[in-house]
Amino acid sequence: MPAFPSEFQWGVATAAYQIEGAVDEDGRGPSIWDTFCQRPGVIRDGHTGDVACDHYHRWPADIELMTELGITAYRFSIAWPRVQPGGKGPANPAGLDFYDKLADALLAAGITPVPTLYHWDLPQPLEDAGGWMARDTALRFADYAAIAAGRLADRIGMFITLNEPFVVTAFGYALGIHAPGQALMLDALPTAHHQLLGHGLATAALRAAGARQVMLTNNYSPGWPASDSTADIEATRVFDILQNRVFTDPVLLGSYPDLGAFGVGASGLECVREGDLDVISVPIDALGVNYYMPTRLSALPDSPLPFQMEPIPGYPVTAFGWPVVPSGLTEVLTTTLGAYYGASLPPLYITENGCSQADEVASDGTVADQGRIDYVGSHLRAVHDAMTAGIDLRGYFHWTFADNFEWSEGYHQRFGLVYTAFATQRRIPKASFGWYRDLIAAQRKER
Repeated sequence: MPAFPSEFQWGVATAAYQIEGAVDEDGRGPSIWDTFCQRPGVIRDGHTGDVACDHYHRWPADIELMTELGITAYRFSIAWPRVQPGGKGPANPAGLDFYDKLADALLAAGITPVPTLYHWDLPQPLEDAGGWMARDTALRFADYAAIAAGRLADRIGMFITLNEPFVVTAFGYALGIHAPGQALMLDALPTAHHQLLGHGLATAALRAAGARQVMLTNNYSPGWPASDSTADIEATRVFDILQNRVFTDPVLLGSYPDLGAFGVGASGLECVREGDLDVISVPIDALGVNYYMPTRLSALPDSPLPFQMEPIPGYPVTAFGWPVVPSGLTEVLTTTLGAYYGASLPPLYITENGCSQADEVASDGTVADQGRIDYVGSHLRAVHDAMTAGIDLRGYFHWTFADNFEWSEGYHQRFGLVYTAFATQRRIPKASFGWYRDLIAAQRKER
């Protein structure tokens, strides 16, 4: 493995609803995922996040494992309904106390806490009032950000506002396969603007409360045309706008890309008000990059979405069926972001990258997951290639620390460095845990 800079952050990432459990304890209110999981047929085998990894009760042991792993930073998310059960109004003291204790324990272990304020668990009362389709949710998000930072910013330097707002819009509001399960198709576009407005308002609130650095995390995928036809190339351009530009251009460039392919006229989205883009484009200190795979596209004429996704042949796949393409990460960093945004691009962090494998516990109690070791190693080399090409990249957070609730897949996809036996909540470090531990130790030793 090539040497990374001495200040490079080595971490893991998680999300509150996927690991915490304790959904009705200590004053936590319901989130859209609690509600969504009760719908018949939307989650594989009817699984829910009610218990998940029981991290809410087992976090001290989890931090012990993180300390053994040797990470220098831990990206987790704060559950909005645990802090503000109704999505507005005064804070729930018990909810803030939980994250207070977590932050203190991480710092005592020499691990930098990096909290994400919104990783998809909108308080259900806000969804009942319109969710991200309603402008008011952006204002409520800023209030929540101020509460979280008011309690934690004296010890935590960097906050992430949103995680993958594209997925919230596309999967949650356009296609209905994630919470809250609305199938609005292109009528969901206001959720993009309101999330970005919430990001901008929260950025100001975080800084006013003492946060020193603010980051936004998006998921990026390079688009590859299925053929060299004009139609497929145009379909790829349109995909790139929706996947990679809508949630980044307003933040870094102060404007939306051309949305004409989605039926939006020259005047832009009707929900955009005067001054909104000034709020959204306030400078951020870093941009988080989540990467899993490229997307191969062909034209889909006479459709509201004028593209369709095609298989990518010639590459190994994960247990999720996703192609393993490390060079796609280099392409995202150097071309999708670096070449396109140029001097407007802030420092970058890989805030998620990892793979699902069909992990099993052997008779001797070990979990061999060589595929994950190969995956992470190849993607770290891709990161280093981008850095060698001039990209300012400052850290890598592996997704994820331990097997958890994988959204609509329930407990059927295992992304963790640690095997979770969900029936007993026993944690078993996998072979990849030892490999990542040794890699981090070797990199830190070279400092």
